[in-house]
Amino acid sequence: MAGGDIENRGGGAKRNSNSINDSSGGSYISSSTYMIDDTEPQWASWLVPVFLVANVAVFVVVMYVNNCPKHKLVGKCVARLKKLGALEWTKVVINHQGWRLITCIWLHAGVIHLLANMLSLIFIGIRLEQQFGFVRIGILYLVSGFGGSVLSSLFIRNNISVGASGALFGLLGAMLSELITNWTIYTNKASALLTLVVIIVINLAIGILPHVDNFTHIGGFLTGFLLGFILLPRPQLGWLEHGNIPVRTGLKSKYKPHQYVLWVASIVLLVVG
Repeated sequence: MAGGDIENRGGGAKRNSNSINDSSGGSYISSSTYMIDDTEPQWASWLVPVFLVANVAVFVVVMYVNNCPKHKLVGKCVARLKKLGALEWTKVVINHQGWRLITCIWLHAGVIHLLANMLSLIFIGIRLEQQFGFVRIGILYLVSGFGGSVLSSLFIRNNISVGASGALFGLLGAMLSELITNWTIYTNKASALLTLVVIIVINLAIGILPHVDNFTHIGGFLTGFLLGFILLPRPQLGWLEHGNIPVRTGLKSKYKPHQYVLWVASIVLLVVG
């Protein structure tokens, strides 16, 4: 079931720096799709709710600063978003304001934009945090958002960008790489892979519509995909079932060879990228 994840990017027929544009493409994935033979306890999810509250709080501040009930002109709102940290190529490259690559993922240009992104964050992020903990999911979210901003800055130079879509697509990419690297412990492999691939394809396809910045989506997705191989591998089942005693199981390594190969390859690609 696909929901809406909106990435705001200036663009369309009038290519100017005073336009904002919505992109939709978030995804909701049921945890029942991912039936895993896993004896590890689940983590309590608190970081994703904190991210949600932070996004809402920043949006309230933006509304107050923009005096939204009185000022409905797009140009005025764009100017305020620029001051608050929206992604703009000129500011990042020429003025060396690299911090905008991070601050832009906490800004949203409207209630629908915010609501769609936060629903996607809840449905995707909570399940991942429960399974892998707040440290790894926090790194995934922030670094994927940064990766999406970088790719967007490289290809689109005329307009501003705000929104958490890069970070959310990073979580989607991490879910796919997690499925690949932990393939042998899934009990419903075909269903899990098909569901995830269909959702990813639909969301990326939405990104080719007018007024949608798909570079942020692709950059975030690729960053999260590579990070998933590094941060989300699971130990072999035998290792978990026998209390981490390899002598009893005959296992000499906690992870399988292909997991180490993917781990190393992903690190190299991230560094090169």
